Amino acid sequence: MIHVEDLTYTYPAGASPAVRGLTFTVEKGEVFGFLGPSGAGKTTTQNILIGLIKGWQGHVRVLNRPLTEWGADYYRSIGVSFEAPNHYLKLSARENLEYFRSLYDGKADPVDEVLAIVGLENDIDKAVGEFSKGMKNRLNFARSLLHRPELWFLDEPTAGLDPVNAVRIREIIRQRQELGVTTVVTTHDMITAEAVCDRVAFIIDGQITTIDTPDALRRRFGSREVEVRWEDPHGDDERAQRFPLDGVADNTAFLEALRRPGLRTIHSLEAKLEDVFVQVTGRSLK
Repeated sequence: MIHVEDLTYTYPAGASPAVRGLTFTVEKGEVFGFLGPSGAGKTTTQNILIGLIKGWQGHVRVLNRPLTEWGADYYRSIGVSFEAPNHYLKLSARENLEYFRSLYDGKADPVDEVLAIVGLENDIDKAVGEFSKGMKNRLNFARSLLHRPELWFLDEPTAGLDPVNAVRIREIIRQRQELGVTTVVTTHDMITAEAVCDRVAFIIDGQITTIDTPDALRRRFGSREVEVRWEDPHGDDERAQRFPLDGVADNTAFLEALRRPGLRTIHSLEAKLEDVFVQVTGRSLK
């Protein structure tokens, strides 16, 4: 769906490239994540791929055509949810989406159905100026779904959302994947990345440092150990002991720990994706 080779771009007033030498592919039906802190180059890369930024160098093919050969017809096939909501605040949610729905010359889903998907069915006729930030973000997300795009770009899709609606958005992304939609997610939210992305690219200072599946990254950079925790019989504190994961089934000390009174938890010690990011890039996501 997307093939990028040696992509480089410098903003007109920039002293150095915002993205430099990016090379990656996104397969059909994949959820691909760009992970990095603010200013890493995630949004710049997305804006190039959706045609908002011109003057870049490199080779980019999207939907089997060079990006430079696409015209207005490109926007029939892609959907975009920007991080910052941009709505007509005096209009209702229904009126906002009806307006944008009218811009498509192909099929688009009914507005009330799309608003129900993101949990705004009870606010359909409320002026958007009365919406909370999270509601505006969900409306933004809904707008990107209207025409059922086959390629979907989501910039910080769970930003500003409460935990319940963040879970809802992640579920929608996975549901669309089951329908064959290809999605590119840019985020610094590792919970969202781990929940929805098939592969992730770590990007820092405009460069990709690694690309792999979240599971492979956690295994590669985690500790091959299992930790057993149990309650101290002489107090309220917990005690813990770690054992090598290799050969653990034949480890007598591990088996004895499992029989210990007050057993509470048993965990393998894969690294969290955020910890992996710090190890690989030497930078925090904050």
